[in-house]
Amino acid sequence: MPDTSARILRLLSLLEARVAWPGAELANRLEVSARTLRRDIDTLRELGYPVDALKGPGGGYRLGAGGKLPPLVLDDDQAIAIALALQTAPATVTGIDDAVARAFTTLRQVMPARLRAATESFDVTVLRNYWEFAAPPVDVTILQAVGSAIRTTRVLRFDYRTHDGRIPAPGAPDFHPPREVEPHHLVVWAGRWYLVAREHHHDAWHTYRIDRIAPRTPAGAVFRPRPLTQEDLTRLVVQNPQRGDTAGQWQCVGSATIELPAHLVARWAPGGSHVEPVDSHRCRFTIGGWSWAGIAGLFVTFDADLSDVRPAELRDAMARITSRLHRAQQVAEADGPRSSSNA
Repeated sequence: MPDTSARILRLLSLLEARVAWPGAELANRLEVSARTLRRDIDTLRELGYPVDALKGPGGGYRLGAGGKLPPLVLDDDQAIAIALALQTAPATVTGIDDAVARAFTTLRQVMPARLRAATESFDVTVLRNYWEFAAPPVDVTILQAVGSAIRTTRVLRFDYRTHDGRIPAPGAPDFHPPREVEPHHLVVWAGRWYLVAREHHHDAWHTYRIDRIAPRTPAGAVFRPRPLTQEDLTRLVVQNPQRGDTAGQWQCVGSATIELPAHLVARWAPGGSHVEPVDSHRCRFTIGGWSWAGIAGLFVTFDADLSDVRPAELRDAMARITSRLHRAQQVAEADGPRSSSNA
């Protein structure tokens, strides 16, 4: 009976997740026969859930309208996924710490003992890494305003702060009128939040840092969204030198041509870096850091040939690291025979 109950719960959650399911695919997801699936569907109907049968090749099912659904239905995988997500919520978003903790506590309180025990085995301690620490905090109210504009497909009006957090007043040398853009995507990359938007007056795509956006009201006119692929978002965020957090803000900035395609380097590039394709097999990578040795170490992690390394300070740091590694290798080779003879 417990197995049947768990299966019925999973069936309900699957029906809620999609508009319609082919019968064969639904049975396959539940790892049951078509006959067992029909019995489970009948069980849901007896419990008051309206499940409609769909005609056509193979048939299918969908959850009908007007049924009284429980406020929260989670199977094991969903419960664990939410528990992990709540515990690893981005540390760069401010104003949600208490809400996240309360949500996690509430989730555990309403879970059956079996699921509660499963989620308690995933108590996670999150430590900020080097690059997350450098990422600026983002106010949750700004995320809500931007996210609402994306969801309702309305033009977003906002002031864009300078790097030091100011909104330049009219007449100031760096003053810029409020932006009016068509917001399309919120993107998180390397601990930072970005808005990908289209400037409709010039039909140009731009990337803005969320922490520098100061939304204005009211919202603008409704617009028609344009499709963007994963490659488009990578190009507009990771490979975009105009996104507002270039490597130039770091104490040390270096660059080199890497014998790897741009999309591979961009996948592992930290925030504040810039990846520019040279051709299909090479790219120009620019990165900032607290020290030249640190930047050199980042280039080494790609395990690929480098050329045109700039500036001289970065070349010197690479030479020092090479010398240290060479001495370490010599020591290891010298110790090898002695260790063998002593064995």
